[in-house]
Amino acid sequence: MTYCIGLLLKKGLVFMSDTRTNAGIDNISTFKKMHSWSKPGDRVITMMTAGNLATTQAIVSILDERTKAPSERNPSIFEAPSMFQVARLVGETIREEIQTNAGVGETADSAFNATIILGGQIKGAPPRLFMIYPEGNFVEASDETPFFQIGETKYGRPILVRVFDSEMSFEDATKLMLVSFDSTLKANMSVGLPLDLQVYQTDDLEILQSHRIDADDDYYNLISTGWGDALKQAFLSLPEFTFESGAKE
Repeated sequence: MTYCIGLLLKKGLVFMSDTRTNAGIDNISTFKKMHSWSKPGDRVITMMTAGNLATTQAIVSILDERTKAPSERNPSIFEAPSMFQVARLVGETIREEIQTNAGVGETADSAFNATIILGGQIKGAPPRLFMIYPEGNFVEASDETPFFQIGETKYGRPILVRVFDSEMSFEDATKLMLVSFDSTLKANMSVGLPLDLQVYQTDDLEILQSHRIDADDDYYNLISTGWGDALKQAFLSLPEFTFESGAKE
């Protein structure tokens, strides 16, 4: 399974993804799910993937090859005039790759799915964030929907909904994402460390921070322990529930 988050802040974009692709008592695999392309002074593009590993790796490889040898039939994301057009190219690539493999095997209708969070900035335009579906269509982040999640989303979503503020700092955004991931890791073993973090500041046209968070990361462990303690204290501080007089327990 997978868990990835993309946040659209006033200051820029923040991405975080886990690296676990298989989970079991004796079957755990780690693969990078965050990929970036940049042309200094012109654009930065970041993509996070969820779904069938062979499909997502093929999509990343195809996009990467096209940056080196573009053609009229297979344009490069480096040539797209806007992030909207980049999203269209990625969506078309997803759809074509899934259709290529459709009908192969008994479960092919669902086995080759892929969902992607795509974000970045092209010079002269603001940063933009998209979620692209297996069918190739996509939606864009907005003031009403300022973040996207893919993969195992349900456990980490409540903290994002309650705390996220587009005005928050990169540091607070990172802390918020770590809490969201910690809640997910505690509830679902199919999501796991290490985590990949990337921060992009508006108009820099280069990646501000890129960091891998391992199980022995001091700050992550501080957040994990602190969040658990804070939840317990918050629970204990809530008003006591009492049964009505005479009610059976």
